[in-house]
Amino acid sequence: MDEEIRLLAQLSNAFGPPGSEDEVRKILGRELEEIADEVKVDRLGNIFFHHHGKEGYPKIMITAHMDEVAFLITNITESGFLRFHTLGGIVNRIMPGQRILLKGEKGYVKGIIGTKPPHIMKPEEREKVIPMEDLFIDIGAGSRKEVEEKGVTIGTTGVFDVEFMELGGGYLMGKAFDDRAGCTVLIEVFKALKDTPYNLIAVGTVQEEVGLRGARTAAWQIYPDYALALEGTFANDVPGVRGDRISAKLKNGPVITIVDRTTITHPKILKTLVKVAKEKKIPFQFKKIPAGGTDAGAIHLTKAGIPSGTVAVPCRYIHGPAAITHIEDLENTIKLVTEFIKTISEK
Repeated sequence: MDEEIRLLAQLSNAFGPPGSEDEVRKILGRELEEIADEVKVDRLGNIFFHHHGKEGYPKIMITAHMDEVAFLITNITESGFLRFHTLGGIVNRIMPGQRILLKGEKGYVKGIIGTKPPHIMKPEEREKVIPMEDLFIDIGAGSRKEVEEKGVTIGTTGVFDVEFMELGGGYLMGKAFDDRAGCTVLIEVFKALKDTPYNLIAVGTVQEEVGLRGARTAAWQIYPDYALALEGTFANDVPGVRGDRISAKLKNGPVITIVDRTTITHPKILKTLVKVAKEKKIPFQFKKIPAGGTDAGAIHLTKAGIPSGTVAVPCRYIHGPAAITHIEDLENTIKLVTEFIKTISEK
């Protein structure tokens, strides 16, 4: 198994709702703490890996968020069903029937998002999206007491229960590629630059899916000269999408953001990324639909401002149970970010 695939598999399978990123943080630590000059975890849970280069080179921050879209248990019925709230953007229409993995006080508990059987639905009910308040999680319990005996309480969090797998032909499938694909890039880029004179801080951030929270406090502590958010962004090259509405495609290279909902990429960063990609013959594409936001949205507004941008691995079906990406895009994103850091450090 390729190193990048090994890493992505471990990160994808890790449990990491917003505010509970411990498993992902441990993987990053295991991979980088021996080669970093300094490792720090702040009070929110962000983890920082410092590579102290030579004086005179700019300080560059790369980030990848460790959290994933998730579920929060908000109510337990007397008959043993769980009501929930989503953490991050999960649309209602994909939820019914999905397998869920909860982490309770006694360990992991599996369940499924249930609904009223279609056999007893009215015709109009079958056609409409089921509101979240009508959905529930069934963990195989017959009462509130049985739920509590399994260690599940109000405040328990959960994620989609999907195992990483290779589909063949370089295609990879798993949960939380937003942003475990970015975490994979962060690890590999930091390793590639460990013997260089450049000043690099790699940060695994927390709580991105609920408002870019970790990135905001991390950037305040570092206040770098440049910052780059590493992401898994949506590829929508699927049936039913008009050609002019396709934001990114698989096997077309890393996705460079010009503008999204939270950031206008700094001109120097944008020009450097494009220049490097062309000179090194690394395929790339622009994010063509300015939707969504990344850690860069919080970073670039920190203190007096930080020139920031975003580079992402294209992934189909993010914010759902499972996403699909391609190894070529992952590898080319690592190459582009590595060469970008070298180039902008020398300017």
